[in-house]
This record gives sequence, C-alpha cells and structure tokens, in this order.
Amino acid sequence: MTSRFPHLREDFAASVVVFLVAVPLCVGVAVASGVPAELGLVTGIVGGLVTGLMPGSSLQVSGPAAGLTVLVFEAVSEFGVAALGVIVLMAGLLQLVMGLLGVGRWFRAISVSVVEGMLCGIGLVIIAGQIYAAAGLKAPETGIGKVAGLPGAFTDALGNTEALTSLAIGVGTVAVIVLWKKMPKAVRSVPGALVAVLLATLVSLVFRLPVATVEVEGLLGVIQPPGADAFGELAGPAVWGTIVAFALIASAESLFSAAAVDRLHDGPRTQYDKEMIAQGAGNTVCGVLGALPMTAVIVRSSANVNAGARTKASRVLHGVWLLLFAAALPSALALIPLPALAGILVHAGWKLIPFRQVVGLWRGHRGEAVILVVTAVSIVAVNMFEGVLIGFALAVIKTAWQASHLKTEVIDKGAGPIQVHLSGNATFLRLPKILDSLEALPQDRPIEVDLSGLHHLDHACRTALENWAQRHSGADTEPVKVKSAEPVRATAQ
Repeated sequence: MTSRFPHLREDFAASVVVFLVAVPLCVGVAVASGVPAELGLVTGIVGGLVTGLMPGSSLQVSGPAAGLTVLVFEAVSEFGVAALGVIVLMAGLLQLVMGLLGVGRWFRAISVSVVEGMLCGIGLVIIAGQIYAAAGLKAPETGIGKVAGLPGAFTDALGNTEALTSLAIGVGTVAVIVLWKKMPKAVRSVPGALVAVLLATLVSLVFRLPVATVEVEGLLGVIQPPGADAFGELAGPAVWGTIVAFALIASAESLFSAAAVDRLHDGPRTQYDKEMIAQGAGNTVCGVLGALPMTAVIVRSSANVNAGARTKASRVLHGVWLLLFAAALPSALALIPLPALAGILVHAGWKLIPFRQVVGLWRGHRGEAVILVVTAVSIVAVNMFEGVLIGFALAVIKTAWQASHLKTEVIDKGAGPIQVHLSGNATFLRLPKILDSLEALPQDRPIEVDLSGLHHLDHACRTALENWAQRHSGADTEPVKVKSAEPVRATAQ
C-alpha cells in the first residue's frame, strides 16, 4: 500500500484539515446564497470526487466560493432555486467547450486590476449583506442599498435585544477567527473558522440564546435535478447573461487561484485548459444535482498545500469526508447559529478586499488603481456582471491609450527647414495632438516631417498627414518634405 501510494499519510492528514475548513464555508456560502445549507455540501462533495479526480491542477481544491455568493443570490432571486440547476449546468457545459477550444490559457491575459476590483466589489457586498444577517435583519436587495442602509440597520439593532444578541454572536465569530491566528502553531492546526462555529454553537446552546439556526432538509431532500419548467427559462435572453457571467467569473477565479497555488508549491504546474475542463465537468454535475456552482477556492487550496498535501488524493478524500458528514450527521447543521456563519462570510469578504494591492498600484500604476476602484464601485452600485464589464472596458481603453504613445519633437535651428520627428505609435487617439503640433508651425518656412521613428501609422493618421501636407504645400506656403520608411502619399517637394 505504501509503495503504491507513497504520500498517503501526508495526503490523508491534509484531507482532514481541508474538510474541517470546508464544512463551515460550504454551509455559510449556501445560506448566504439563499439556498438550503446542504447544497453547499453537495457542491463541495462534487468538487472533491469529480473535479478532484481530473487533471489540471494537482493541489487546488474546488467547492462553493464566497466570490460567487452575490451572483448566485441575484440569480436565485430573479429566476428561483429551481432554475439554479439549469444555469449551473449550462455554465459548466460552456466551461467544457472553452476548455476544449483552448481558451483556458487566455484567462491569464485578463487585467489583474479588473480581477482584484471584482473581488473587492464582491467582498464589499458580502460584508454589507452579512452584517444584516448577523443582526437577524432583512437586507436590501441591491448592493448600494445594503451599504446605504447600514446606519439604519445599526440603529434598529441597538433597540432590539434579540438583534443585539445575534450581532454579538457574529462579532464574536469574527474575533475568534482573527485571534486564532495568534495561537501557537500546534493549536492552529485546527481551522479558526471551525473553532469559531463550534464556540458560537456551544454558547448559544448553553445560554439558550434567541438566535436563528440553520434549517435542515436532509441531503436527499435538497437534491432536485432541474425539470422541464426550469429548462423553459432558457427561452428568455436574461438567463443567458447570468449563464455567461457564471462561466466567465467562475473560470477566471479558478484559473487565477491556480496561478496563486502554483506559487505555493514545487509540484506539477497547472495545465490551464485541462483545469477549465475539470471545473466545467464539476459544474455540469452540480447543475444536474441542482447544487451551487463551484470554483477553485484559494482558502481551501492554500490550507491543502500548507497541511503537506503531495497529490490530488487529499482533495478527493476531503470530498469523501464531506459526503460522510452530510449523510451521517445532517442534524448537526441545525445547531449552527446563522450569525456565526454570517461572521465567517464577513471575514471572508474582508480578505477579498486587496488593501495592499491598491496602495501598491496607486504608488506605481495609478491608472490600474483607478480601474480596480471603478470595477469595485460599479459592482456595488450596479451588479456583478455589468460591474466587471465596466472594469474590463476601462482596462481596454487604458491599454489602447498607452499603446498609442507618441513623441513629437520639433527642431528649429533658425535657418533651413523646421524638422519634426514623430516616434512611437501614431493612432487616431493621438491625432488631435499631432495636428495641433503641425498646424502651430510657421506657414512661411519649409518643413521636414520624419516618420521613420514610428512603429505604427494607422489609416486615420496617414490620411490626416496627407491632407495637412497638401494644404501646407499650397501656392502661398512653403513645401513639406516627408521622410518615412513607408512614404506618405500626396506630399509636395
């Protein structure tokens, strides 16, 4: 056995750690997404037993992610829980197609600022929404409504004993998670989120606190494959936008997580197209079971690496432990206070906000920092999908502007022709600057325009230079001489 599985001991120990990390996160993400808690465990099981067995990335772990919570909640609110399976199924099939077409590696070309901005916006919405959940209050539906309504929510909580008790459980959960990192290393082998949930559950039971707990329906009771009515939703165009958003955002989060996990270990590198196929297969199965969408999750993946995992066996075994827990101990979920899960997600949302990256970008690349902030604010103000599109469009515009960098140098020695040297990329974006510089030159002096330093001259600039040369070389003006590796037509000598 040892010769066939030389790393079984390390992988077994790591699988237990990942399982303990995954349980509260799976349940918390499901509750925050507006679906039964068991569906989060189903997605975690599929992430271990299906995606975990497939090639791609050997050590990263998949399951329901806090980063998709906002999008799933919006989808469930708009289309209903019954349609969630169809949406996840079609998103998984789309991921499979993209993986087979070799699109996976292209996700590495997505602007990091857009991705960081997306995670920041998601984190802000999660924090705002889960503060209401921690206090046992109903949250507004929109992201901007959640943020704007926080002062009123705190005021309502201060006047309500039950809300204050519930909020105290949530705050205590966050405090335990944060302080647990300062404990001795041997103690920290037990995940802080699990300890926080256990303590919150114990306190609420011992003192019989009036806090809401997780509603349990049973594993088999929540698995509902999508029916004909759910597939009927595909006839509407609105659902396809959600499907594309699920596929693209889940893929981006998984592949960026893979890149981060690769930096944590010296094992085999991620094969991006195969990893996208693995994620697509997992989401296809999750869709058939009516469960939550999955992504690779950096929290579980880093825990797997740090616990000493050596092969994919650790993530497969973590799926086995989740299955045994969901089948044998579902009643244990009913004891977990909802504010404790809200506290876990508030902490997860806080970790999604890239404070250090924003500071670093502002110092060195302010344009990228602006893209990050605009993407985050757009997600809070509008919604996830449109916010990401706004950030992506801004990144494209910024790149196009930078790619059209142009230097204009005018040399006038007082005698002879005025020399104008253009270098860089002459595109339509810089055309106003080019024409302003040329039209400001004296009309009674000969001019030599040197274009040999240009890397690119687009059609708009070429046409404008030809027209300017013709006008300046008229009967009452001095001629224009153009020097170019690729001569501009219609010049006068």
